[in-house]
Amino acid sequence: MVTQKHWIRGTCPAALAGLAITTGALTLAAVRLRRNMALTEQHRLHFALLCKAMEDEALAAVLDTYDSEVPPDRHRQFLFANALYTNALHAYRTGAMSLGELYGHLRVMCQNPIFREYWEATRHHRASLRRSSEEAEVGRVLDGLARDLRDADTDEWWVVGHPPTD
Repeated sequence: MVTQKHWIRGTCPAALAGLAITTGALTLAAVRLRRNMALTEQHRLHFALLCKAMEDEALAAVLDTYDSEVPPDRHRQFLFANALYTNALHAYRTGAMSLGELYGHLRVMCQNPIFREYWEATRHHRASLRRSSEEAEVGRVLDGLARDLRDADTDEWWVVGHPPTD
């Protein structure tokens, strides 16, 4: 009988602790899943709105918040550049891509002069981001990458910059 009580006293708290850890892990997983589902739904809506704006100049005019005049064709290209960027950002936010993988995608995007022009034209858009946000972090990474590529004295763009460690 003493052995049984000792086993219950020793095992019960351990079992409860294990249950609490498992419950916490499942709760955290559920929170992450809900966050990713919300981000994915927001991304779908953002992309649908961008598609509409790319097809209709009157709707695209609503998104013209640049400091200088941007011709309609270039504006549609900027909207597409935004769609490419936010797609990569979404993949990073949801864990489908690591920061290092994102860096590689951004490096390729920066090879396009229209994308670089879009990035510079939207610099003031990013100024209002909370400094600690994922989007602000990625923006700083891309700013540094664009600067490194601009200042590089090599044509081997794939070796320029310092990829972040994951």
